[in-house]
Amino acid sequence: MTTIQEQQKIKEEFQTRMDQNELLNCMRCGFCLPTCPTYIESGYQESHSPRGRIALMKAVVDGLIEPDEDFEKSLNMCLGCRACEPVCPSGVNYGHLLEEARDIVNQNKKHSLRAKAVRKTVFEGLFPHQNRMRTLTGLLGVYQRSGMQKIAQKSGLMKFLPDSLATMERVLPEVPTLKELKCRPYQLGPIGVQKKKVSFFSGCLMDTMFMKTNDATLRLLQLAGCEIVIPKTQACCGALHGHSGEKKKAKELAKQNIIAFEEIEADYIITNAGGCGAFLIDYGHLLKDEPKWAERAKAFSNKLKDISSVLVELEFHKKDLSLPDQIITYQDSCHLRNVMKTSSEPRRLLKAINGATYMEMKNADSCCGSAGIYNIMESEMSMKILDSKMKNVKDTQAKTIVTSNPGCLLQMKLGIEREGLSDKIRAVHIVDLLLEAVKE
Repeated sequence: MTTIQEQQKIKEEFQTRMDQNELLNCMRCGFCLPTCPTYIESGYQESHSPRGRIALMKAVVDGLIEPDEDFEKSLNMCLGCRACEPVCPSGVNYGHLLEEARDIVNQNKKHSLRAKAVRKTVFEGLFPHQNRMRTLTGLLGVYQRSGMQKIAQKSGLMKFLPDSLATMERVLPEVPTLKELKCRPYQLGPIGVQKKKVSFFSGCLMDTMFMKTNDATLRLLQLAGCEIVIPKTQACCGALHGHSGEKKKAKELAKQNIIAFEEIEADYIITNAGGCGAFLIDYGHLLKDEPKWAERAKAFSNKLKDISSVLVELEFHKKDLSLPDQIITYQDSCHLRNVMKTSSEPRRLLKAINGATYMEMKNADSCCGSAGIYNIMESEMSMKILDSKMKNVKDTQAKTIVTSNPGCLLQMKLGIEREGLSDKIRAVHIVDLLLEAVKE
């Protein structure tokens, strides 16, 4: 609970830091309402819609309401999927408003000792340090391979965890050994004629827990004719920090990444995680108030491409791609679609696979409820959204759900497990499926 003094400080910073023009840009037309999962799943509560949240932000700026617990709850309930932005006739940059508001609240409220410890561990002690991420992932691998995981599951220890976390533990990917995690490439040549030179943003989770997907990405880029450079000094993208009210640390990570990739004269910077890509492409906005970095950030963002975009550009979909007969469907990564404006390219690649029948899912462009750590912090709402998503999945009769983001992948695996369909449906990252399909 925020004190009166904290609320006053929050109000003052809202008045000085929030973009007044952007707040006024919202016409209250309501075009965003049908696109907002939390508005729909909350029973059409205005305070859980983009329009409603902007109105609350403006009311705090104008001194009409206090930034109390209800206000903070409204901000935290938002998935940050940004599905409201493409449909907004005024072009309101809602995601930027949300991140600024969360940062102001977080930096001016007193956290409990437990919350402080968790935030410090996650945002400062873990994600910015890839060596620590590798160590933690290596320990997870020991847990999985030693038999400890089976013992924990059979003994009933998992019942002490919330249902969603207990289920999530069962769907985590099999992670590499610590030795494999440390033996990462930094430069790879093309297979065949070179068409492009690209640098690869390997990410923190993607290059540890989802390392095999990164390896598949690199292989596809090689097969498409790319020379690949992976900068050694790159860092976490900062998305988790930026979305959780840790903007200062997000800026530090952004600057580290800009420096790392500036040293490479590549045609593109490639990502394979929609959440990372969306934050990376927003570096220009993140650093807009720092003259020494603003232009460099824009130059960085202008080179960014999702793996699906570069594969289509290099005509990878014209290769001999085939899979056993099956129906496949695609769940959009919200940030890949709504921020990076990439939605047709993954579908084009999937439709090119012989033997696979592509079936478009109803509301595939709607959030699955993962949203970073949202499915942990706001589990009840996340599971409501996931249940609706799984109904649409079942309607397609698909045997394979394809995603373009690690959070979405785990969330869809969670949905499959919750529905008892693990023997009938699988969820895979698009690059892993494409590597299955390509004939080298």
